[in-house]
Amino acid sequence: MKVIKRDGRHTDYERNKIFVAIQKANDSVDAQDRISDDQIYNIIASIEARGDEVLPVETIQDYIEQKLMEVRKYNLAKAYIKYRYTRELVRKSNTTDDSIMSLIKNSNKELKEENSNKNATLASTQRDYMAGEVSKDITKRILLPQKIVKAHEDGVLHFHDMDYFIQPIFNCCLVNIGDMLDNGTVMNNKLIETPKSFKVACTVMTQIIAAVASNQYGGQSVNIAHLAKYLRKSADKYRTHYKEIMGDSSSELIEKLVDDRIKCELKDGVQTMQYQINTLMTTNGQSPFVTLFMYIEDGYEYEKEVALIVEEILKQRLEGIKNEKGVYVTPAFPKLIYVLDENNCLQGGKYDYITELAIKCSAKRMYPDYISAKKMRENYEGNVFSCMGCRSFLSPWKDENGNYKWEGRFNQGVVSLNLPQIGILAGGDEEEFWPLLEERLSLCFEALMCRHHALEGVISDVSPIHWQYGAIARLKKGEKIDKLLHGGYSTISLGYIGLYEVTKLVTGVSHTDPKGTEFAMKVMNRLRRAVDTWKEETGIGFGLYGTPAESLCYRFAKIDKERFGSIPDITDKGYYTNSYHVDVREKIDAYEKFKFESQFQNISNGGAISYVEIPNMKHNLEALAQIVRFIYDNIQYAEFNTKSDYCQVCGYDGEIIINDNMEWECPQCHNKDHQKMNVTRRTCGYLGENFWNTGKTKEIKSRVLHV
Repeated sequence: MKVIKRDGRHTDYERNKIFVAIQKANDSVDAQDRISDDQIYNIIASIEARGDEVLPVETIQDYIEQKLMEVRKYNLAKAYIKYRYTRELVRKSNTTDDSIMSLIKNSNKELKEENSNKNATLASTQRDYMAGEVSKDITKRILLPQKIVKAHEDGVLHFHDMDYFIQPIFNCCLVNIGDMLDNGTVMNNKLIETPKSFKVACTVMTQIIAAVASNQYGGQSVNIAHLAKYLRKSADKYRTHYKEIMGDSSSELIEKLVDDRIKCELKDGVQTMQYQINTLMTTNGQSPFVTLFMYIEDGYEYEKEVALIVEEILKQRLEGIKNEKGVYVTPAFPKLIYVLDENNCLQGGKYDYITELAIKCSAKRMYPDYISAKKMRENYEGNVFSCMGCRSFLSPWKDENGNYKWEGRFNQGVVSLNLPQIGILAGGDEEEFWPLLEERLSLCFEALMCRHHALEGVISDVSPIHWQYGAIARLKKGEKIDKLLHGGYSTISLGYIGLYEVTKLVTGVSHTDPKGTEFAMKVMNRLRRAVDTWKEETGIGFGLYGTPAESLCYRFAKIDKERFGSIPDITDKGYYTNSYHVDVREKIDAYEKFKFESQFQNISNGGAISYVEIPNMKHNLEALAQIVRFIYDNIQYAEFNTKSDYCQVCGYDGEIIINDNMEWECPQCHNKDHQKMNVTRRTCGYLGENFWNTGKTKEIKSRVLHV
């Protein structure tokens, strides 16, 4: 007989282990509650008499408890259960101890790669990771149902951010920055009144961002349009000052002086914001995960000021921030989203010059991302608003006055579904696929409800900046947040990975093929109906979320490869394709890719972003401008992954060479640290790991693409 261990391994059956376990429980109870050695062997014999070829260890233990109860040895059964539980604790604690020690020794590869925004060698980051390991341990042992834990570990689903689940905090949000600036807020028990100038408003906003980031685990977004009124306040202050000195007769000169002072304050304020965000450290050991939403809305009271602020943000992002060597590099935060509308979509709009600046920025610095106001209005009942920092979108919600509300809302958490695994288990049979999908959707719903229930009953005191002082709400001290969890005010998200792979498994073709597209749309529509049904039945704002989770694409593929072996074009690649995206190896141009993927974005309205990888475009900005025009007319949310040779040590911006020792080398400073160079694979654009061919010539083999 073989025994299936908890980690899935098959081992030989050993009767002596059962005897020792029961005997240890026996020794812990009074004499009248014990059983004899013969009785123990009788229990063992009855297990063996079952005739099972394979038996899970949990089944054996359940059977022992049943036999002890049958002979009315209740105290002994209780002792055995306690022994069993203690052994489980020891097993789990050893796992946690190992992960924490590997973290301290800087040998935990998984944690290092989990979040590119965190430096796992820093003491502050390690402290957060250590707390996270404890949270994961307690979550798996106590807080979550074991079937959810097993589903997570088997790659059926992914229970995101398990390292924070023990705490009463949520995922991501749209900060109600307008309310906090206009009506004041409180931080560290200190009252922060409404600012009287633009520069102060920028400083206050960055302090709010840091406080918010320290009390949630996901990203946040802020609409910089709320800073515009403070730029006008500064202008009015300067104008009044100069009028007092010069009188009304010098109005033309006064306006020139005001304009000059405003330009200086605008530059200083944006610089303060950018540097504070990149130098502040939150309690989880990283810069605040924040996105700046840049939308120049026609007819807005402070439209002119918004345009000035957006322009300055893009100018400073184009320049970059100096690293420790004094070289200008692209900062990780803040992330930027630039909204394309009729006034700036490169079709003769008054703000086209700002879009041209954004394009220069995209060519050099990768950001900003682009949202099409035109397409977004089609998908969200005429509204234009930011995604949250984690790129998930809220569903439309109206307040008691019938007005749409976006800012001050949040996401309760995410659970993602492994679609390719269902296709593998179905054996390519569509009739087998759909029942399996239903089973796993049911499991995802249960996991998501665990997230929801974990937030129920939380009081506002756990994070005053969120619940009491305006970032989300202005609740009273001691008031529960429950009303914000229901009625669709906040969202909770079902993510999904591998639409391409599951389509290939079931139909034999990519989802870009008409036959595959039909199946892929059926899958997407079923996922969407599931979240809509859950929302209708529970009153909770479920959404379908195209998860931007690159590490999860690798995790699911790794689990499935270990379990099912190497499957051509599925597990053999080492990754699954993110959400509804086209596989990176398909020969498809940027226009076709955006057009194809746009059809999935209005289905995946709880979160969707598409991207294209493009070569160095700094000398071909018109080509990039054509793609931006195309985005405006065809897709709601898109970004560029721009590839260009670049040395982060000295700032060299030309072609990185391969030296005679077969190493990447910067021809300017001779840096050979590949981690500090962005090197274009000019044939195919592949940016993954490469290796030399056996001939040791100046030829690099890409693991998945060209030679």
